[in-house]
Amino acid sequence: MVVLRRVKIGIIGGGRNSSGVYKALKAMQQVELVGVSDTDPFSPLMVMAQKDKVFTTEFFEELAQMKGIDLIIDLSGSPEIHQKIQQLKPAETAVMDAKAGRLLISILQEKEQLLETKKLKGELSAILNSVQEAIEVADNNGVIKYVNPAFTRVTGIPEANRIGKNIFEVSPHGALAQCLTTQQKVVGHRTKVGGSGVEVISNAAPIVVDGEIEGAVVVFQPITDILKLMEELQKSNTIIENLYASIGQITGSKYTFDDLIGVSKSFKATLEMAKKAAKSDSTVLIIGESGTGKELYAHAIHHASNRRNKPFIKVNCAAIPESLLESEFFGHEKGAFTGAVRTKLGKFELANGGTLFLDEIGDMNLFLQAKLLRVLQDMEFERVGGTQTIKVDVRVVAATNRDLKALVRKGAFREDLYYRLNVVELYIPPLRERKEDIPPLIEHLIVKFNRKLGKRVRGISPEAIQLLVNYHWPGNVRELENVIERAMVTAEDDILSHKHLSQYIGQFETLGSTQYVEVMPLDKMEQLMLKAALARYGESLEGKKKAAQALNISLATLYNKLKKYKASL
Repeated sequence: MVVLRRVKIGIIGGGRNSSGVYKALKAMQQVELVGVSDTDPFSPLMVMAQKDKVFTTEFFEELAQMKGIDLIIDLSGSPEIHQKIQQLKPAETAVMDAKAGRLLISILQEKEQLLETKKLKGELSAILNSVQEAIEVADNNGVIKYVNPAFTRVTGIPEANRIGKNIFEVSPHGALAQCLTTQQKVVGHRTKVGGSGVEVISNAAPIVVDGEIEGAVVVFQPITDILKLMEELQKSNTIIENLYASIGQITGSKYTFDDLIGVSKSFKATLEMAKKAAKSDSTVLIIGESGTGKELYAHAIHHASNRRNKPFIKVNCAAIPESLLESEFFGHEKGAFTGAVRTKLGKFELANGGTLFLDEIGDMNLFLQAKLLRVLQDMEFERVGGTQTIKVDVRVVAATNRDLKALVRKGAFREDLYYRLNVVELYIPPLRERKEDIPPLIEHLIVKFNRKLGKRVRGISPEAIQLLVNYHWPGNVRELENVIERAMVTAEDDILSHKHLSQYIGQFETLGSTQYVEVMPLDKMEQLMLKAALARYGESLEGKKKAAQALNISLATLYNKLKKYKASL
């Protein structure tokens, strides 16, 4: 095997074409570039050579005299420079003048363009061969020049049986023939193709080069593929619709145990029980009158549980019509009943992994109670109108203001469901049974409504506190909240007084009335007033003076009472 010696070449630059010659020669394996020269040290030729660590010089004489160069390409275009090179070069070195150099440039540029065209053709072929749609190309006379692999897959016709045939003979009624005839685009053409007789949808367009139509291309796809895509699209749309419908129903917990306010023994006992319940996944039954804060406890239990990062879903059993309760709980399939235009996820599915809060559980009908019992036992159900069993992992917290035991005795509530729900019972006492909680609740509500209403109320007078403590509060904390907010909306002073509040509770109860006044030991009432006064004015010396003045006692009496109730305060 004969190994050819690489030809050593030097270039004397002369213009922008020099860099093109350099790049073309650099790419040739049989050529070794040994040096370049240009009067401009920053010309593209010089920069490229320096980057490639090829010898460079601004003096062409230096390059011309170098030994070992087989060929010097003179691109300067200067007869004087060319003559000087001939005089200085070694005898074994050949010189190519500018005219021959330009010819070389032309040849190399054409070669470069051919290589680029070959590369583009390869890339285009790879793209066309990879697409799933069938593609067929014909020239202006109808002679078929190209089909891609998908064409054979769709039509069953081998490439060899199609290339070179005339489209007007093999498929005269197809979109490609129609496009060549009319020289216009053809869109959505429906026809059958090949020996397979597959029905396809075709789109064809002319191929225009320099303003002249050179042929046409057709792209087609089986209708079955399109129908499958439409079916998948419909399924995706259904999923998206269900997600949009469900997103609005999924929430996290809004309240924590820090949002529950109270100082009484009964409040603290309830709070402690709720915190213990939060540590387990057991079902919780919250019992209490309307307005006592059952939903707040449910939120707080969820937030303190290991499900806090999962959904918290609420269902008010009393607010949903009985006919819709089953669908609301378990969801329904499309077409399950009139108006079921799409599949809907039920509350149990939405709450999967999280907590489902069933408010007013005592108002649920017996039929649904049986279904709920099954879910609580097996954690599985079927959607309305469906047959697929759906498994879930849901922690249930139920609440009611009704006497479920009495409902069980009447046959209005299932006994087995009652015991399934009542694993952990949380009783929230009414506000009238924990009057000590009223002052701290008032302070909390004033801060809350200052933010909400943009007010600057600083506190409440002892007389106003006494008015609120003496009231029966049939609506519990919710009613107290309503009274404080209404008073703050209309109050212009920075202290809420008897006059601000009496108009909202006076119609039910007045300070002098005894119909609903809660009877409590005088010392307890005295402690409440002392707490309220210190909370209002502070525990500094100046604050205590104002507190004593508001309570209509001397400062010494105030200190004696504070000492007396030190343990309780």
